[in-house]
Amino acid sequence: MERRVDLPGAAHLLLVENVMPLDPEPRVFEAMLEGWARQQRVRFLKDETIKRRLALVERLSRFSGQYPWQWGAVEVEAFIDHLRSGSRPIKVSTARGHLGHLQMFLEFVTDPRYGWPATCEERFGEVPQQVLGEWNTIVHSSEYEGSPERRPLTYDEVQALFDAADGLVELIRSRRRKGALAALRDAALVKMIYAFGLRRREAWGLDLADLRRNPKMPSLGGLGGLGVAHVRWGKSSRGGPPKRRTVLLVPEMDWVLPVLEQWVTEVRPLFSPGAHPAWWVTERRGRMSCRRIDEVFAQVREAAGLDEELDLHCLRHSYITHLIEFGYPERFVQDQVGHRYASTTALYTGVSLEYRNGLLTRSMRDRFPELWEPVS
Repeated sequence: MERRVDLPGAAHLLLVENVMPLDPEPRVFEAMLEGWARQQRVRFLKDETIKRRLALVERLSRFSGQYPWQWGAVEVEAFIDHLRSGSRPIKVSTARGHLGHLQMFLEFVTDPRYGWPATCEERFGEVPQQVLGEWNTIVHSSEYEGSPERRPLTYDEVQALFDAADGLVELIRSRRRKGALAALRDAALVKMIYAFGLRRREAWGLDLADLRRNPKMPSLGGLGGLGVAHVRWGKSSRGGPPKRRTVLLVPEMDWVLPVLEQWVTEVRPLFSPGAHPAWWVTERRGRMSCRRIDEVFAQVREAAGLDEELDLHCLRHSYITHLIEFGYPERFVQDQVGHRYASTTALYTGVSLEYRNGLLTRSMRDRFPELWEPVS
């Protein structure tokens, strides 16, 4: 008799043998999903990633009216085609992600080591099939597939965003309405995300202890305080923990220091956070959520009259672009933003026409100095 292997997610670990429930199909499907969740958890994948994948499989089952051991390529392809239609069609990158997750699920349930093919054959007379492959999945043919409307903000647009954030504070004060403290916090939040080139989750996870002095930059002075940000919630990869990095405040962004000083010494204490460690706190004395951070940016963007396609992450694109235009080496910029590859940093960069013309002018002066001699 073949010895069974107790792999995490195996069918015999989740189903009672020789016992047929009154409603077997949903029970087996439920156990199948739990098995896949276990298989992913032992690989240290994030809980939110696992939940998102399970929800996708359940959506496909509801859409098709069938269980995984009944799926064919037609059901999956019809599901993706359905998601492409309607008022909010999914993008190519989203469709690729969905197909990749479904392909991984089918790899799990068709792997004989986990016992799901044998279980389905015994109970339903059908077995799950791998119906996704190169023939009906999306090839990653372009390095960047984001919306063309998403781009770095110009210097004027960044300034307009900050002016709008400050304007909301004054508007609330002039109307003598509640919310001025929250508006001050939101203005400081948007400015800090740009000044340090942070992702949304990185800003969310900042604690008071994460912003420190930079002893090598005494010129920052005062709170100068806050010239070093220790990012502990950087983007993770392949199931690993959040990546860490240290971001140095560049002199061109030192205007943010009095903003941060006002927040941490004057405004934040008025929220009565007590011993809460979070840098960004709410009126309820808790940490600001990522969703709330998105809402803040959307509100400020609307007040500034900027395009809806410009989201919070565009500030990070702007930070990278502007550091390049300030003349910082690409390797320094790559380390600042925590990119593993320089090619990723390059995708985020959209330097201005003025900057490129300046480079071209300097290059031509070096190569053809006689053309640039002053006319007598």
